[in-house]
Amino acid sequence: MDEWGRRRREAAEDRAALLERRRRAEHARAGEMLRTFVAAAGRAALAPERLRVQSYDGRTTARTGLSGWYLRGDRTVAVGTDGRFYVLTARLTPLDRLRGTTVPPADPPLVIGAGGKDGDSLALAAALTRLLPGWDD
Repeated sequence: MDEWGRRRREAAEDRAALLERRRRAEHARAGEMLRTFVAAAGRAALAPERLRVQSYDGRTTARTGLSGWYLRGDRTVAVGTDGRFYVLTARLTPLDRLRGTTVPPADPPLVIGAGGKDGDSLALAAALTRLLPGWDD
């Protein structure tokens, strides 16, 4: 490989490493916000609710073993009482709708729906403040 090609490859690797560090830092900050919110919700006696997963088309839902608070009005994302972030849309089978399903936690974003359609993004802090004003004081 010539010198120019090697430098380009190294620059690309450096850029990828930088982006990965930024992504991890964002998830760490968002995770800390969620944990702080859950602690504040407990102190304020903000009652959690049982979380449900909805199908991708939004027509059907399934139970989960999770409790928490929905972060968006469309109930597609939530913070669990465990302080973790959950995406609550999935491909649901008839058996899922009957028995319920499990939802793995996801990496929390600082902006929910970033990169989506205009008006679909929501700052995590704003979503949490809507649920419990003053949670971050």
